[in-house]
Amino acid sequence: MTARPVVLFLCVHNSGRSVAARLLLEFYAGGRVEVRSAGSEPAEQLNPSVVAVLGERGLDASAELPKRLTDRDARDADVVVTMGCGDTCAYYPGKHYLDWDVRDPAGLPVEEVRPIVDDIDRRVRALLGELLSGDSAP
Repeated sequence: MTARPVVLFLCVHNSGRSVAARLLLEFYAGGRVEVRSAGSEPAEQLNPSVVAVLGERGLDASAELPKRLTDRDARDADVVVTMGCGDTCAYYPGKHYLDWDVRDPAGLPVEEVRPIVDDIDRRVRALLGELLSGDSAP
């Protein structure tokens, strides 16, 4: 693992779960981890309910746009966290993969998205603890 670990969050549309995970990890890591997110089939815009829930937490997602996964993003990553993309997310040998079974927030109202973001928040904090503990892999 690199001195400053690189984490890549992947989901299909890069419009909800992976963006929330990236913003949360960036916030908690305070520059100690490089964080990226991408999707195998990026959406046109972010999920408005996810944006609203992140805003309630003081995280501004207004400048975010869904991004397509690039080979460089995957090659640079020490840890790749997939979130519901199954076979649509490419596999890169030699990477440490985690698959988080997180409910898809697509089409859900804010009230139903809050627990999803809470779940992602808990997972992100645990991942950060593992990354910073000095272990070679989470």
